[in-house]
Amino acid sequence: MPAELPATAPASATLTEIERVLTRVAYLIGRSRRHERLMAVAGLKLDRAAVAILRHIAESEPIRPGVLAVRLSVEASHVTRQLRQLERGGYVVRIADPDDRRAQRVRITDAGLAAVDRIREVGRRGLEVALADWSDEDLRQLAALFHRLVDDFDAHAEDRLDPSPAA
Repeated sequence: MPAELPATAPASATLTEIERVLTRVAYLIGRSRRHERLMAVAGLKLDRAAVAILRHIAESEPIRPGVLAVRLSVEASHVTRQLRQLERGGYVVRIADPDDRRAQRVRITDAGLAAVDRIREVGRRGLEVALADWSDEDLRQLAALFHRLVDDFDAHAEDRLDPSPAA
């Protein structure tokens, strides 16, 4: 049952509630059991990290593994391991970097795009069930607010988390 804050709640209480709800959403989305069901319905055998990397590659131009690691805020060795798994499965291929012949980029294959499409479709159906009682306007508003939230998070990803004023 969602907690309703009074319209006059101070900003700090509202931000605390937003942080609490975002933590719960991240937990619900990231649960192992949910991922296993998603993979079973999609007919895939990928772990959560591989899915995150595959989805990111699907939404970008061919990308260097090091750049991918920075964008995902993970160690390069982690990305390298996942890319090997994705390459073995035929989901991605390495190609020469046109800007540096010594470097490589990773590009998604048709099989990788098909896998991402299946993952998105299964996820969309899950959202459809969960949000069946929401109006079209509420869904549009939620999508717009999520886009704004992600854009603001991205814009401030490297900002200090220490709220104390700089000396």
